[in-house]
Amino acid sequence: MMQTPVKKNQEVKVTVSDLSYEGMGVAKVDGYPLFVDNALPGEEVLIHVTKANKNYGFAFVKQFYKESPDRVAVSNRVYAQTGIAPLQHLAYPAQLKFKQNQIEQLFKKSHLDIHVAPTLAAPMQTGYRNKAQIPVREVNGQLETGFYRRRSHTLIPIEDYYIQDPAIDQTVLVVRDLLRQYNVPAYDEAHNTGVIRNVMVRRGYYTHQTMVVLITRTRDLPHADEIVAGITAAIPEVSSIVLNMNPDATNVILGRRSRTLYGHDYLEDQLLGSTFRISATSFYQVNPRQTENLYKLAVDAAGLTGKEVVIDAYSGIGTISLTMARHAQHVYGVEVVPAAVADARVNAEINGIDNVTFELGKAEDVMQTWRENGLAADVLMVDPPRKGLAGDFIDAVGVMLPKKVVYVSCNPATLARDIALLQDFGYHAEETQPVDMFPQTTHVESVTVLTRG
Repeated sequence: MMQTPVKKNQEVKVTVSDLSYEGMGVAKVDGYPLFVDNALPGEEVLIHVTKANKNYGFAFVKQFYKESPDRVAVSNRVYAQTGIAPLQHLAYPAQLKFKQNQIEQLFKKSHLDIHVAPTLAAPMQTGYRNKAQIPVREVNGQLETGFYRRRSHTLIPIEDYYIQDPAIDQTVLVVRDLLRQYNVPAYDEAHNTGVIRNVMVRRGYYTHQTMVVLITRTRDLPHADEIVAGITAAIPEVSSIVLNMNPDATNVILGRRSRTLYGHDYLEDQLLGSTFRISATSFYQVNPRQTENLYKLAVDAAGLTGKEVVIDAYSGIGTISLTMARHAQHVYGVEVVPAAVADARVNAEINGIDNVTFELGKAEDVMQTWRENGLAADVLMVDPPRKGLAGDFIDAVGVMLPKKVVYVSCNPATLARDIALLQDFGYHAEETQPVDMFPQTTHVESVTVLTRG
């Protein structure tokens, strides 16, 4: 039988010493770490242990003896319980410091001597998200929309999501009420039965155009015509309603097949003076105002004079490519999602930008082909998903050897790993600029410039 210093359901007084990367307080009992919900560094608290694993445990606060000066009143505990806003109890300046510190610690662990600048604050700390993906489930015999309790698949019904554009929250409620009205069966995850799995809503920050995506297990949605009529009557800003089919027993939200029930199969929005068409399955940054600041930083970091050849790996619908094309000789974008490449080409056309080329394929493969065809890049722009750069991609960078790599990261752990690998090809970085794209959450984006020599 394993022995731990604390046991499940035990109550113990502790001092919180740190904040984990998930935003939980860290306290130690005889060197044994406990991750404590709703606790901040410096606080003295009585905790109730909920789980005691071999190497670490979990707990919640039963009583506060001493509170942190960085603690702020929370508007609703459910935001922390579901992971929507795990840092809402931490004052915003302290959130920014937490994110800077997160990158500093990971760099230190990887023996990287790179200065980390103070985190760039977001213009809006709540109500900033332009996209929602909301599960639909039956709770107590009624169809509900909401969010999962952390580390579970138990749905908590929610009407106000705090960090989303309030107009999106309102749209979700209109859809929920129509689904109830027409008795559409909610998805049952345990048995892969029912009809409606998720409701996805996107809203253009500048255009206010709204796209509703109804994600179903089945090929058809019962009472689709009446539901479409109800949505468009209640919300005139809706310019697109799409049915997306996902019959598989999976955690992946979107299926491979979609059909448009109303309006366009895209919505439009503006970013740094360009107009972008965004289809249902394409990636688009969720914090539009801070995205403009992020991209300005990236373009400035590239130091473009109008003479450079730029490769934009992971180019998506062309948001960074088209922004950089205004300052470069030519931009080559590469992306693995066919719908995104199609969007990018249309976006170049509607903005009258002709010094850009978009290719479909894996960045590492396409870059090798470009290199074999004699293409030399001055600047490589990378904005990878959370898993960071693939090993093959880093090898491709080592073959192409651009003068400068501008790395936009959404995961400091993979950023630190990738910088260490790129150093083998003679690249080094002097500074990383964190950018707070997701206030009230633990996520942090950043911009790092790597040069050779």
